[in-house]
Amino acid sequence: MASTTSTSALKRSDSITDSMPDALKQSRFHMKRCFARFVASGKRLMKQHHVMEDVEKTVEDKVERKKLLDGMLGYIFSCTQEAAVVPPYVAFAVRPNPGFWEFVRVNTDDLQVEGIEAAEYLKYKEMIFDEKWASDENALELDFGAIDFSTPRMVLSSSIGNGLNFTTKILTSRLSESSQSINPLLDYLLSLNYQGENLMIKDTLNTMPKLQQALKVAEAYVSALHRDAPYQKFEDRFKEWGFDKGWGNTAGRVKETMRLLSEVLESADPMKLESLFSRLPNMFNIVILSIHGYFGQADVLGLPDTGGQVVYILDQVRALEEELLHKIQLQGLDVKPQILVVTRLIPDAKGTTCNQELEPITNTKHSNILRVPFRTEKGMLRQWVSRFDIYPYLERFAQDATTKILDLMEEKPDLIIGNYTDGNLVSSLMASKLGVTQATIAHALEKTKYEDSDTRWMEFDEKYHFSCQFTADIISMNSADFIITSTYQEIAGSKQKVGQYETHTAFTMPGLFRAVSGINVFDPKFNIAAPGADQSVYFPSTEKDQRLTAFRPAIEELLYSKVDNEEHIGFLEDTKKPIIFSMARLDKVKNLSGLVEWYARNKRLRSLVNLVVVGGFFNPAKSKDREETEEIKKMHFLMKEYNLKGQFRWIAAQTDRYRNGELYRCIADTKGAFVQPALYEAFGLTVIEAMNCGLPTFATNQGGPAEIIVDGVSGFHINPYNGDESSDKIADFFERCKTDSEHWNRMSKAGLQRINECYTWKIYANKVLNMGSIYGFWRRLNKEPKLAKERYIHMFYNLQFRNLAKKLPIPSETPQEPTQMPKPSATAKRPVAKARPKKGAEHGEVGTSQTLLTAPPPFKIKDHPTSRDEGVSEGTAVSEQSGGVFFGLRWLVSIIAFVFAIHYFFKNLDHLFTREQ
Repeated sequence: MASTTSTSALKRSDSITDSMPDALKQSRFHMKRCFARFVASGKRLMKQHHVMEDVEKTVEDKVERKKLLDGMLGYIFSCTQEAAVVPPYVAFAVRPNPGFWEFVRVNTDDLQVEGIEAAEYLKYKEMIFDEKWASDENALELDFGAIDFSTPRMVLSSSIGNGLNFTTKILTSRLSESSQSINPLLDYLLSLNYQGENLMIKDTLNTMPKLQQALKVAEAYVSALHRDAPYQKFEDRFKEWGFDKGWGNTAGRVKETMRLLSEVLESADPMKLESLFSRLPNMFNIVILSIHGYFGQADVLGLPDTGGQVVYILDQVRALEEELLHKIQLQGLDVKPQILVVTRLIPDAKGTTCNQELEPITNTKHSNILRVPFRTEKGMLRQWVSRFDIYPYLERFAQDATTKILDLMEEKPDLIIGNYTDGNLVSSLMASKLGVTQATIAHALEKTKYEDSDTRWMEFDEKYHFSCQFTADIISMNSADFIITSTYQEIAGSKQKVGQYETHTAFTMPGLFRAVSGINVFDPKFNIAAPGADQSVYFPSTEKDQRLTAFRPAIEELLYSKVDNEEHIGFLEDTKKPIIFSMARLDKVKNLSGLVEWYARNKRLRSLVNLVVVGGFFNPAKSKDREETEEIKKMHFLMKEYNLKGQFRWIAAQTDRYRNGELYRCIADTKGAFVQPALYEAFGLTVIEAMNCGLPTFATNQGGPAEIIVDGVSGFHINPYNGDESSDKIADFFERCKTDSEHWNRMSKAGLQRINECYTWKIYANKVLNMGSIYGFWRRLNKEPKLAKERYIHMFYNLQFRNLAKKLPIPSETPQEPTQMPKPSATAKRPVAKARPKKGAEHGEVGTSQTLLTAPPPFKIKDHPTSRDEGVSEGTAVSEQSGGVFFGLRWLVSIIAFVFAIHYFFKNLDHLFTREQ
């Protein structure tokens, strides 16, 4: 790695293209030999370690090599993520800082350096994998940056993920430009209503002078009242002045909200604007999409494709409902919010409730799971479908789910949140159809899990269908109004490792498309909102009065019984040893088998502790998941190969989260530890759970856990790609615990402190609702560029994704028609009040009348006019006709999008180059 001195040598004003020629000249002799070695093997894609290995082999003298690596070349090589070798050229992809990329080409004959664009670099990569595609002038190129050129961007790596703050600053700037600039905020306030009833202000306050004068009078009036005086006491007086409910539940709360609005109208300030929007009554109905796997509240964890995402969403719903109810109470409203988790109905439900259409969510008052079946031309599909095979069903699912949602809610949702690739794509289709604010949550982007899975997609496609998945991901990323992530690393990685989203900045799938500008991690749509764990389930082992002692006999049997059965195999001979414990799905990325192998190979660790893992089945024939089957076989091989009898316990997947919480605490009772060995983990919910229970935790340094844990302070980072080093680190901890009796307690307490300070669901829910409020207004303010981008995405969806999805095989089982299930009384329809008219077409919702991502269903989905959409026409259906007419329509859409972009460019020249202040 380069030294600090060499790093500072690259000034902010310099580029790799400017600095590399002089650096090569200073070591010309060694570099001529080194670059000759680079190209000696012909075309190839080199990773950073390949580059450094070739440098080490070329410059044999250690002193000379250290001098070179401590200089500018060492810095450039250390920042190189990969290099495409196409003799006589070597094209480098250099990443000096998270989010910043530069591409350079070096001619190995004369060491001439030339800066190149992302598109040209990608073509060099393609030459390695598919030379014909690389030279095809008609190859499909995606450039979302070109259609999204007007969106302000952040400029610092440290700002990535702070999109809400940046967006609020830009909004403040826009609203302060002139005396007329504040009018969009007035129009937004006039549009606020619930089921047709005005909120906050009436139509009589339709100009800024009228509103400001009324605010002065009303604020003076409530200032004279006791701050706890209920709103009902002065409601009639407020109506006379043109105000309505929604300002607050007490005189003090009303005064604070009015003061905030008055200050924003007079001189907008980012903090005050954000505070104001956090109080506005604009969020009552939320739809959350999580489609794959078995989504249920019991007996589902450990089933195929069913793990932490289900737990995350159920806890998310409870937190969001609690925060919504709290906000509504403070607003002084008598409103019942609605949250629907929309998932797939599976008739063959494996004994779960996944065949039940509508299911209330426990510990909530107004939240339900809505299940919608997958349909084919023959009817409803009965069986589970892998998340990798799900794509042919999603378009029809989006249509059917939209109809169900509008029927149950009787109005459009205020926010749609997608989860994982399938849920995110459906949320894009649905949000575009309904014209509402959309958020996405990746949980895990598969592209980062398999090396070179983009350029080598054809090798993976039969098994994983990455052609569909990566296409769907890029569509939903660009469709979303905001993106929720759990950690900075999920977006932009670290100095050494590229982030999940960052890998989509520029990439190529030869034969499919070349994304020269996929997603920009400096886009203000990116936000970090870390989830927590349910602290009524996951609490410290030291809280003896709360312990779930009824589970103790079953857990004792689960851990220590010496009889193999369908729930556990293997046994622990020495029951006094501490236990290292891990629990996850049994797939390659979660790396449970890797942990078993580390343990098996480390004699010192085996002498100190026992190992218990929870995950999967024991019989490969029971699993329908391809990866899980391979991992099951590997686990059995390791048990036999390393003779783990008496030291290792393998427990089948456990679905009772309450018993799992007590299981964590029972491991803590042994003075053990939790180990999360994943090759990559987007967040790490089990890490949060374990730390909540007081377990010292060792977790992967690849992804989110590296941010959750402060290494050596509140837990430990381990390298999943170096099992010997990781197992030694765990052994060192337990050896120290033998000599320092308080060491285990200190680490346990430090982990708990870290969780309580940074990772709670209340903090999360407040952030997400504030995002929905701010980005909903931002969407409204930027409806023209949003529309242009939606049309670009719409064209790509129809021309690319739909054709890919149609090619996937459909199960041969004969589907059946569904039986309509009765709705619970809690969802009985209520009368819809007359909607408040819109103020004109220019203030309408984006995307409702102009764009629709889905192709037309076999039946017509009728939009239900509500207080939030009356006066806006139904979405335009896209014809499925083939031949010249449809081909012409596609080009027409493209031309219209281009015209919109040019129109917006000239109309908003003064905004285009807004920089981060």
